[in-house]
Amino acid sequence: SAAFSVIIVNIYSLITCVILAIVILACRNVLSYAFTEGEKVSAAVSDLCPLLAVTLVLNGIQPVLSGVAVGCGWQTFVAKVNVGCYYVIGIPLGAFFGFYFKFGAKGIWTGMICGTIIQTVILAWVTFRTDWVKEVEEASKRL
Repeated sequence: SAAFSVIIVNIYSLITCVILAIVILACRNVLSYAFTEGEKVSAAVSDLCPLLAVTLVLNGIQPVLSGVAVGCGWQTFVAKVNVGCYYVIGIPLGAFFGFYFKFGAKGIWTGMICGTIIQTVILAWVTFRTDWVKEVEEASKRL
């Protein structure tokens, strides 16, 4: 069924991204040395790796949910959620955390993560409240 497929693909994506996030966290002190020998850059990368891990997990789920919504024909809804969460919430929060509270890159990234969390929650709520039997019937009519 459609609902089962949505659940399975989200679980698979979540498991894959959690494993990759754990690898990134485990390698956070050596990861940057593949790209630089600088100690300052390496320390900054190590410091930002937890945010990268969170972003990786969220961006493993959110595109799947967006794809499901777009596949259902809800492109306008997804576009509005994207604009609202990133441009109305994520970027202003990032600027606020990064510049007002002087958290720098961590603050900017945290603001964007907040936007992504809200977007993921909205898309998950809509996806899991969907009447999939009705959606399948409507898709069959279009064929």
